[in-house]
Amino acid sequence: MNGNEYLAKPEGKFPGALTVTQLNEFVKRVIDTTPQLSDVYVKGEISNFKNHYSTGHYYFTLKDEGGQLKSVMFRSAAVKMKFVPEDGMKVTAHGRISSFVRDGTYQLYCDAMEPDGVGTLYVAFEQLKRKLEAEGLFDPARKRPLPKIPTRVGIITSATGAAIRDMINVCGRRFPYAKLVLYPTLVQGPDAPPQLIAGMQYFNTAKNVDVIIIGRGGGSIEDLWAFNDEGVARAVAASQIPVISAVGHETDFTICDFVADRRAPTPSAAAELAVPDTAELKRKILNIVTREADVIGSMLKIRREKLTSLANTRAMTNPMNFIDDRRMTSDLLADRLQRSVESILQIKKAEMAKEAGKLSALNPLSVISRGYSAVYKDDGKLVRCVDDVTVGEKIEFKTIGGQVACTVDEIKKNIYYGE
Repeated sequence: MNGNEYLAKPEGKFPGALTVTQLNEFVKRVIDTTPQLSDVYVKGEISNFKNHYSTGHYYFTLKDEGGQLKSVMFRSAAVKMKFVPEDGMKVTAHGRISSFVRDGTYQLYCDAMEPDGVGTLYVAFEQLKRKLEAEGLFDPARKRPLPKIPTRVGIITSATGAAIRDMINVCGRRFPYAKLVLYPTLVQGPDAPPQLIAGMQYFNTAKNVDVIIIGRGGGSIEDLWAFNDEGVARAVAASQIPVISAVGHETDFTICDFVADRRAPTPSAAAELAVPDTAELKRKILNIVTREADVIGSMLKIRREKLTSLANTRAMTNPMNFIDDRRMTSDLLADRLQRSVESILQIKKAEMAKEAGKLSALNPLSVISRGYSAVYKDDGKLVRCVDDVTVGEKIEFKTIGGQVACTVDEIKKNIYYGE
């Protein structure tokens, strides 16, 4: 069938008329049967990019100065991409051209894509680097110091590579007292990242080492790509044990280097960072011991001089004279204390006599002794004026020598009373 069947059905006023669907299907068939359109490369700038997260499909438009082309990359191809396309990115896309019957438009069904002028892995590296940096995983403030003297060092690398031999040699030469614990893994290829992550999880679960070295020898960016894996980077960042990244040679950097607590340019350098130098430790310890000995010697010298000075004092050379002096001092102080107490007592006695005189003047008995008497009613209340008593009421008055009981016969008021 070549599409001519749509033109072979004359009917009505316009015998050659096609339905929209018939025409779109005809165009699609023509496009799909054109070999040149089944395997095309298209260069352009990405715009209107949409990552359909529920399906995993990519929808975007490729454009240049003169036109634009709708494009789609289905999930089966998208999962193989090393990077995520972005608006404004210039790429070369591969795929086939076909028509979508419902919309009557043709588009590129993309199955592969490369950045135009920049390598795919480099773009993926930069994208992941920006993402993790924005999350704060590269922040120096979150990086922990390495242990000064580790007794156990965990190493995640290939069991057969040159890296492990170099680290064993360096650790054995510098600090043979540290035990090395190897977690063997692949260090390149698609199966390497899960094994590297498993190694990090093992050491953090077992907690059987003081520091972890993760790495491998140098190589191409493809060889080192396992250490640019996002899962590996997050496992290193999440480690509760300090991590040294030792991937590649001096000029090679990976995402793992940025998230680790320390980055070493080579595996050998990582081993030097992980363990101290025994000879240097001995020198430092000797310096400390020497300084401490000097300090202790100086302190002992000062104490000896002080002890000698005390031993030469009169109290130590002739203690009885010292005791006699103290006895005399004690007697003098006792005499001084007695005189002070007697003086204070005399002052207090004089003050007391003065206050006693004041109290005596206020004593009712002193008033009575001058010819006055105090008059009380039967209920014991003091009679203060003539209005406090009535005729016939019994009263008594206290005077020198006792009390006198009486009965009121008459009350005489002074004519000026109450004025």
